[in-house]
Amino acid sequence: MQTSQAKNPWLWVPSLYFGQAIPYIVANNLSVVMYKDMGVSNADIALYTSLLYLPWVIKPLWSPLVDLKGTKRGWTVSLQLVLAAALGAVGATLHLPAYFMVSLAVMWVMAFASATHDISADGFYMLGLRQQQQASMVGVRSTFYRLATLAGQGPLVVLAGVLAVSLGDVRQAWAIVFFVLAGLFFAFFAWHQKILPRPDLDHQAPAGGNVLEGFGKTFATFFAKRDIWLILGFILTFRLGEAQLLKLIAPFLKDPLDKGGLGLSTVQYGLAYGTIGIVALTIGGLCGGWLISRWGLKRCLWLMVFAVHLPDLVFVYLSQVQPQNFGVICGFLAIEQFGYGFGFTAMMMYMIMVADGPYKTAHYAICTGLMALGMMVPGMWSGKLQEMIGYQHFFVWTCLATIPAFIMAALVKIDPEFGKK
Repeated sequence: MQTSQAKNPWLWVPSLYFGQAIPYIVANNLSVVMYKDMGVSNADIALYTSLLYLPWVIKPLWSPLVDLKGTKRGWTVSLQLVLAAALGAVGATLHLPAYFMVSLAVMWVMAFASATHDISADGFYMLGLRQQQQASMVGVRSTFYRLATLAGQGPLVVLAGVLAVSLGDVRQAWAIVFFVLAGLFFAFFAWHQKILPRPDLDHQAPAGGNVLEGFGKTFATFFAKRDIWLILGFILTFRLGEAQLLKLIAPFLKDPLDKGGLGLSTVQYGLAYGTIGIVALTIGGLCGGWLISRWGLKRCLWLMVFAVHLPDLVFVYLSQVQPQNFGVICGFLAIEQFGYGFGFTAMMMYMIMVADGPYKTAHYAICTGLMALGMMVPGMWSGKLQEMIGYQHFFVWTCLATIPAFIMAALVKIDPEFGKK
């Protein structure tokens, strides 16, 4: 009997998942804007920030350690303190002569801590709530994860832009942003140390041999799945175009007109892409989830594949025309982000379908790791490619790079009833 689960989940689920999203956004999105503000080349930004995906790619490799040592609660709270220290350390590196490589090294530490925090927090969610509560709070955790995404790409970017203008020092502006984030995570650490429940099952560590044996079976059963090559192909290619596009959105929006960009300020970027765009992304995701619940994944798949990829044409138009009306730019970005949010729900549901079975938690982690791999590798070369061919041709290429996703969508097999209520 888990009497220690009595604390109201509203006291900790929102803050836990808001905190889970922030380091991921920092490593993979906010860092791009920051380094662009500091004059780092597009090739270096794309290569090195794409490498920050790696901890999320390989996190299944050390996930048994979280089961073997300590408790999920202990891991979660301790890692939040590590994340607070890492975020503060990033801010402290930004005035160093070799700030780029030093700050990246610290972000690597932050990324590994964040990926491990994902494992422990998701495990704690399942231990800290009864099954009925898990179902009722899943929308809450998703909403607060999205709100953190909005905060990380909107208000924090705007804050950096405002501070850069008022202080006349871009590095100091971004250092303050990271110090704010460090303070936020220290508050999360203190709050969760006090408020997280202590589930009885969290103290019942399984025998090491059994865990290691199960770890081997996890991978063996995943790669023994029927049509595994189609599964791998679909997951790895679904975001092939988006993986390259994503790393160049901030540079494109912020580069001046004579370099092929739109010339937005940091504040304008935060409002257009980090606020309006993320709101549209969230609305699209909610609509996609609702439609799958009504029609099922199989009936929605083609609509969603088109929705997630065709709006990439928005960037072909923006790079060709280079409009200067801020409202027009915001409108096109909202269209692209809505389509992406709407269509990406198909991938999330597909991974849930693939992971179904006795190892569903671990298999889902493998799926997300493969998806991160599909984002990391194409993103690494995207900046160099853009510098070679320019924004106009680059965005045409990213649209062509979506073709494998359409081919795989025609080949994958999906239960017609999967996803329906």
